[in-house]
Formats: sequence, structure tokens, C-alpha cells
Amino acid sequence: MNLHRMRKCCAVLMMLGVGAAQAQSFPTRPLRVVAPFTAGSTVDIMARVVSAKLSDVIGQQVLVENRVGAGGAVGIEAVARAPKDGYTMVLTASGLAIIPGLNPNLSWDPVKDFAPISQVATGPLIIVVNNDVPAKTLKELVALAKAKPGSLRYGHSGVGSTQHMAGQLLNVAAGINLGDVPYKGNEEALADLLAGRLEMNFQGIPSVISQIRAGKIRTIAVTSQKRSAVVPDVPTVAEAGFPDATASVWFGLLAPAGTPRPVVDKLSQSVVTVMKSQDVIDALAKGGSEAVSSTPDEFARLIREEVATWAKVIKQRGIKLE
Repeated sequence: MNLHRMRKCCAVLMMLGVGAAQAQSFPTRPLRVVAPFTAGSTVDIMARVVSAKLSDVIGQQVLVENRVGAGGAVGIEAVARAPKDGYTMVLTASGLAIIPGLNPNLSWDPVKDFAPISQVATGPLIIVVNNDVPAKTLKELVALAKAKPGSLRYGHSGVGSTQHMAGQLLNVAAGINLGDVPYKGNEEALADLLAGRLEMNFQGIPSVISQIRAGKIRTIAVTSQKRSAVVPDVPTVAEAGFPDATASVWFGLLAPAGTPRPVVDKLSQSVVTVMKSQDVIDALAKGGSEAVSSTPDEFARLIREEVATWAKVIKQRGIKLE
């Protein structure tokens, strides 16, 4: 072994040793979880539920800080530039993987600038239609869209939102061209659906479950890989014949890239314990989300796959920020 390689190996071993030592003593002071959306938002509520339990598990207080702006990009960037010591994390959603495809000039990269810790939750969107739409299944809905181009429109809360992109993914998977109508929020889109001014919507289950049970709107499919326990009779898009239209909303914790792996692993193991807690499971279920966890490598793979998927959809559909 030449001198250069010996020095390189020694440096790696020293870094591993330092990281292991840090993990043994970590944490020695309070930790911070950045929620890049406003207080009361789904991400904020989830951050507070997870952080409260993580405080008990890891033995230090875990504080939540709201850093809002630019659709979550402000808080996400703040964590990307934070010290690489494991004391600052961000709890964010699947939009993390959408933003780069819409804004190639981002100052951060969801793959290169973060050390994934663990997923914490996932939840489907549900495709619903107003009662005047004749289609009863997803295949019938797609056939209607092909037979009468422009006859089906869905609402969403803005270009690049999960609801917007779920519709665009179905367009690509089914070879159709659903019209999309932007709103200030999902509540306005739902109001127009109920009033018959929109034909369909992609919505979080909690926001429409009462209208579904009252028979005011009709379900078509859920976008997740498996059926929802809340509406177990509603098939998935894959069961309906369109597996490439699968798109769950996920949430997870990330640290800055370069955080020592032993520290990341300790955080991940602690989060796994948190997500198995029944009170956390119940709290997230009330908001329509399923508590989950993953290894850092599993979460990293999901992010890479989603970035590639959404970049492809954005390019195929010619989607641009307004």
C-alpha cells in the first residue's frame, strides 16, 4: 500500500472513530426540528407529535421551529446549510422531491444536500368525482376522458402541489389530458366539486370522508400502493389497472449532508421507536396518515426514485412555475 492510500485509510478510520464517539455521547443538548410550513399545517402538527415523543426516547428536548416561505423551500434550505452535527433536522413532505423538477436553479439538492434519517408517515390521496360524472371506476373515468377531451377537470392548491402532480401523473400513466384548475387552497377546490363546478379532485381522505359518507361525492380510487383502512372498499389505482399512477404523500426527517453516519443511525433508530408508539400511531391516524419508519438507506432510495419520477412527469407534461 502506497503512502497516499495509507494516509487516506487512516483519515477514514479517524473519521469513523470520531463519528462513533459522537454517537455514543449524542445528544448532549436540545435538538431542533424545522417545520417548513405554517403552524397548524399537516407538517407542523406531525413535527410536534413526533418531536414530543422523540424527546422521551432520545433523552433531550426536541424543539420545533417554523421556518416558512417559498412553498417550504426556505426551511428546507436552512437545514441544508445547518451544522452537520445531528442537532438540526427538517420534517418535510413528498414535495421535497417535486420542487427540483420545477426549479432547476434551487440552491439546494434533495439528494446531495441531506442525510435522510427516516420516513415518519405516509398517506394516500383519493380520487373523487361529483355525482353527475357517469364514471364509476377509474377505467370508466379514463375512457370518458379519452372520449370527451377537456370534459374532466380537477382542482389543486397550486402548480407543483401534491394534488396537482397526482393528476399529472395520471395523465401520463393513462394517456389522457385532464384539465387542472388552480385554487388558493384545497377547501375551495372541494367546494366547487360539491357544487358541480368541477368534475373530479385528488384529495386527502380526512378532508372528504364526511362528504363521501354522506353520499355527496363518489369515490373512484386511492393513489397509494395499498388500500386505506379508512375506505377499505375503494381500490388502488394499481388494482384499477394503472399502477404507474401510484403516488402517496410521505413525510420524513432529514439532517444536513455530512452528518456523521453513527449519529444519523442513532437518530433513525430513535425515530423507529417513536413511530411504533401507539399514541403516535393514533395521533397521526386522526389526520389520515399512517405512521411508518425506514432505515436511512431506504429513505434515501425513496427520495432518489421520487425525484426521478416527478422530473420525468414535469418534463413530459411541460409543467412550469407560474
